[in-house]
Amino acid sequence: MASISVVLATYNEEKNINDCLHSVKDLAAEIVIVDGGSKDKTVNIVRKYNAKILETDNPPIFHINKQKAIDMATKDWILQLDADERITKELVEEIKEKIKDPQINGYWIPRKNWFLGRFLTKGGQYPDYMLRLYRRGKGYLPQKNVHEQTVVEGKVGHLKHPLIHMADKEFSRYLLRYNRYTNLIADELKQTKIGYNSITAVKYVLVLPIWWFLLTYIRHKGFVDSWQGFVFSFFSAMRFPVSYIKFLKKI
Repeated sequence: MASISVVLATYNEEKNINDCLHSVKDLAAEIVIVDGGSKDKTVNIVRKYNAKILETDNPPIFHINKQKAIDMATKDWILQLDADERITKELVEEIKEKIKDPQINGYWIPRKNWFLGRFLTKGGQYPDYMLRLYRRGKGYLPQKNVHEQTVVEGKVGHLKHPLIHMADKEFSRYLLRYNRYTNLIADELKQTKIGYNSITAVKYVLVLPIWWFLLTYIRHKGFVDSWQGFVFSFFSAMRFPVSYIKFLKKI
């Protein structure tokens, strides 16, 4: 059977990393970790799994460290994870079976996102497909955009069983990630040199947030997910004005 390298980029993930690595113990022939200078016990926990570890800095575009982990992998296939993700037994068995296909170079994996006490089922949050499994040498990250996906050469397929994403158990963690993402979006806006004018301001402060909230909460039925669906759609929509205001402070 083809062998799999599980690769991660980490930073202060002592609360998550053990559950993540434990979930891949029956799948990973190799674990590769690029740590961005964690101040907690992340690296000590990782060492218990005999992982290959690179300790470095923590760049704002975290895909840079993810690509370093990808480049360090030596097995036939790469499974790229985040520390707050877990692989179910059903997904382990499906992966083992699917990587036998010589015609496929990568697989999209559906992802279930945990948000403040429940898995989101609507609002465009499920199935939240991620291109995380691919043959070594056939996939890479562009390292340019906060929401970019892996680029895979050749034919890709889809898996059925979901990846579990325990992203936001507390609202404080969500706000921490929200602040980081909006900072990155503000940097991207600066790079595009859109400048300031009334049309752009109206677009980001009014048009885009209203459009996104109606899209996720009404059209994609975010309301089905109770108050969590409302909170997610609202803050997701508000990333446009928040990022734009941060961008204005940079020019």
